[in-house]
Amino acid sequence: MKRPMDPPQILVIEDEDALRRDIVEELQDAGYRAIEAADGEAAVGILAGATPDLVLCDISMPGLDGYGVLESLREMPPELATTPFVFLTALSEPQKVVEGKLRGADDYLVKPVDYDLMLATIAARLRQVERIREHHDDQLAGLRHALAGLSEKGAEQVLDLVALGVVLLDRSGRLLYANSAACDLAVAGDCIRIQAEGVIPLDQASGRAFHHARSETLEAARAGEDKVVGLQLHRVTGEGSLSSLACALPARDDDPADAPALALFLAAPERRGRAPETLLMELFGLTPTEARVAGALAKGARPADVAEELGVSHTTVAFHMRNLFQKTGTNRQADLVALILAGPMMIKAD
Repeated sequence: MKRPMDPPQILVIEDEDALRRDIVEELQDAGYRAIEAADGEAAVGILAGATPDLVLCDISMPGLDGYGVLESLREMPPELATTPFVFLTALSEPQKVVEGKLRGADDYLVKPVDYDLMLATIAARLRQVERIREHHDDQLAGLRHALAGLSEKGAEQVLDLVALGVVLLDRSGRLLYANSAACDLAVAGDCIRIQAEGVIPLDQASGRAFHHARSETLEAARAGEDKVVGLQLHRVTGEGSLSSLACALPARDDDPADAPALALFLAAPERRGRAPETLLMELFGLTPTEARVAGALAKGARPADVAEELGVSHTTVAFHMRNLFQKTGTNRQADLVALILAGPMMIKAD
């Protein structure tokens, strides 16, 4: 596992042996860690067990080409979903640059490689990722700090205005607070119960998954660490489920014994309205198309449904989703939807 003080690791994928060696040497001389692959298949094998900070990949390779590597990378676990991807291409291949951008590449470098430009491009992409992560960490810390202080009646009344179900549990998993939306979901009686012992899923399989997620997040909270787990709680009658997100509230030295340790967010897909696209654009700096994709996902649509609705390819939707992950600081669809649902667009309206 990469330690916090390790220099960034770059995966170099290039079938020309001499060029690959030169690039690796330049990266190492600049202080980066470098791993290399001679073709696309070898690269995918490396990515199954490594998490590089950036991928530098040739487009034209025998067997699995650069486009195939990029597609495989975006289908891998969440920690690789936002890894910057830079293509290498020959000067005579401008159409491949356009296609690479459409498929979700972050940047490109032309051959013969200008090594000063290569290092500057890599540094800029890594700084961008770091800024996004820091911004996300600051936002998440602020949210957790605010939730951890929800002991006064006024704060609880504010949460009753939110259409998203919010449940707060203490360090032992017992109920501290449930807003009106969460209580309404429990009253339906076909998915969860809310009682002094906490939240009780009625579906057995959902119950096992929920108890595991609760244990993970409570353990993280007691250790003063971050942890977010998304899952679906299925109904016992009919079809459908509740989308839920368990968020650890890391313990602080001055916390009282009954301080919230876990925040559970609940949303029923059939109760979701489409988030206003203009508000999503304002909140997260989205383009109109990105806002449409985000709004559809928040309403419960699958990526394939979004592609059909917008009349675009699945690859184009994947490209927009990756931009959404970067702009919102998330790296999974469940977390992206939860962030959208938790925004001001979910305030109750008569």
